[in-house]
Amino acid sequence: MQETRLDMARIRAARQVIDPLFLDTPLYRCEALEPDLGCTVSIKLETANPVRSFKARGTEVVANLLADRGTRAVVCASAGNLGQALAWSGRGRGLDVTVVASRFATVTKLERVRALGARLELVDGDHEMARERAAAIAQYEGIRLVEDSLDTETCEGAATIGLELVDTVASFDAVLIALGGGALATGVGHVVKALAPRAEVICVQPLGAPAMTHSWRQRRVVTTDSTSTIADGVAGRYPIPAVLDDLLLVADDAVLVQESSIVAGMRMLLTHAGLVVEPSAALGVAAILDDRDRFAGRHIVTIVCGSNVDVDAYHRWVGAAPIDRS
Repeated sequence: MQETRLDMARIRAARQVIDPLFLDTPLYRCEALEPDLGCTVSIKLETANPVRSFKARGTEVVANLLADRGTRAVVCASAGNLGQALAWSGRGRGLDVTVVASRFATVTKLERVRALGARLELVDGDHEMARERAAAIAQYEGIRLVEDSLDTETCEGAATIGLELVDTVASFDAVLIALGGGALATGVGHVVKALAPRAEVICVQPLGAPAMTHSWRQRRVVTTDSTSTIADGVAGRYPIPAVLDDLLLVADDAVLVQESSIVAGMRMLLTHAGLVVEPSAALGVAAILDDRDRFAGRHIVTIVCGSNVDVDAYHRWVGAAPIDRS
């Protein structure tokens, strides 16, 4: 495999600085899902932790590095999950954390950012506007800007999920990974391609937020003017060139899924697995629902990457319609 920006030695070392609360998350076969999906399904559950998403694996690495260097303040843009994670990791290391988010982000996520002690600034636009504002704050105040997916620490923290996956499951045919900025996909993909190269690494995005998938398919950065999806955690419009370069080396495929399949996936995970997940975490199941023949009879791993969801919206989504068993 050609070289990505990631390094296996650093990925293994990351496990030594990540709080054990976020490591060795449950990984199990979920037989109850299999009759409806037509394949063997293993779940890697990244929600049973204080910030209810995988993001803290990366922010633990970032915050540990900053604390070692004597850095006292840090800023990031976030749809909510990264902000919570950085607030949690920064609080434990005495860092002053500022999180910039869209005013339209999930209220539950924003409330948790504040509760964890971070300063929250809201912008009247989408996540890309939040990124611009976070960069401006970093420049004006002379503080560290954490850029999810661009900063290799965020990718290598996420990559520890891949280590646990290949160390726990004897063999699997494919891993389905939610694709937003790319930290999770490039991190896990790097490890899987290095240690279990026969397994497919398949990235999944919503049809309403396809920028990174279009970029992967065309092998160049493709931007979009807007996004339209309930999966706010992956709703970016401007792929980062360096992250795309990594993704091109580790991903076997990138697919787009329908909103109805995301909702059906959330409902299936609740009904058959007892899991309340945010839309981004149901993308793997949605991919199976959208292309059952491709996955029929195979052993598929899906990473359930977050469960920070607005309760009222969640009830509207999962209560909308029965599961299509055709």
